[in-house]
Amino acid sequence: MWLGSLGVGIGLLFTEWFSRQVLGTSNPWFVAPMGASAVLLLSVPASPLAQPWSILGGNVVSAAIGVACLQGLGETGVSAALAGLAAVAAMFALRCLHPPGGAVALTAVFGGPTIHELGYGFALWPVAANSAFMLLLALLFNNVTGRRYPHHGFSKAHPHRTRDPLPSQRVGFNAADLDAALSSFGELLDIDRDDLEEIMVRAQMYARRRHWGAVRCGDIMSRDVVTIGPADSVDEAWARLARHKVKALPVVDADHRLVGIVSLHDFFIGQSAPVPERVPRMSTARRVAEIMTRQVRTARSEQPMADLVSAFSDGGLHHMPVVDAQAHVVGMITQSDVVAALFVVEPVVGSGATVARCV
Repeated sequence: MWLGSLGVGIGLLFTEWFSRQVLGTSNPWFVAPMGASAVLLLSVPASPLAQPWSILGGNVVSAAIGVACLQGLGETGVSAALAGLAAVAAMFALRCLHPPGGAVALTAVFGGPTIHELGYGFALWPVAANSAFMLLLALLFNNVTGRRYPHHGFSKAHPHRTRDPLPSQRVGFNAADLDAALSSFGELLDIDRDDLEEIMVRAQMYARRRHWGAVRCGDIMSRDVVTIGPADSVDEAWARLARHKVKALPVVDADHRLVGIVSLHDFFIGQSAPVPERVPRMSTARRVAEIMTRQVRTARSEQPMADLVSAFSDGGLHHMPVVDAQAHVVGMITQSDVVAALFVVEPVVGSGATVARCV
């Protein structure tokens, strides 16, 4: 809230100053609807109504429509009403709905002789100039303060690059359910569809965390972890994978601190070659340090198990080392551990029986 308030003040201050320097004070260099545009762009930058095309297209189109209504019907209430109607209809059609555009259209009609003398130039000077500079400030301020602008909906990459929905999207609500729910309102909702989907996904995550909050990573992890050292031979790493029937080995230093991980695919090369030559073959590396992955996603033993579900389902992970505060490996969690923990024994209410069910 403080950032949004500060942003509006900065946006209005510098937009007015810039417009006065460029346009001078003999003409209207700054229009009042910029106050409303500033609120949208700098206080709620995630709104679909605050995106770049919305402010530029919405304000400029509305200004031109307002001028057209003034010249056709004069400075009357009918002209103002028609300007507002046509401006909103045009913004809907052009997908640049911006509420201050309605005020811009009214300003073109009731702005007085100085604005009337500008004719269609009003849409360019000052409306387009004010809007463009406000947009530049919004781009700078929002990104400097860590807010994504222009705002893009959340998207999750599919680790297998297939058309199948992500595992978490195969049960519960799906995209079609969300679209049907939005359509049922019969009106425009001021929220991006992808943002709404992300909110629902996160709500499910928090519900899972509440439901499984008592289950920690330390409760489900394997504690007798098979590890390998960075100086050990690749042959020894391969032998340990085969002997223990596991798919990955944490790589630890002499103090048992995690320095990497080596999995089956690390033993092969050729994945980046051209398609006709893309035949994986064994690496010629001799030491584990030469093939291991150094950036490792880890968990803590006190961390709720629910935090890991999305990483193992949608993220494509198969194994995750568990480390303590000093990065010592204290356990390993695999997809099998998560599945086993999710398969619980619960009583069937009212039946007196106990059954296992998949949650």
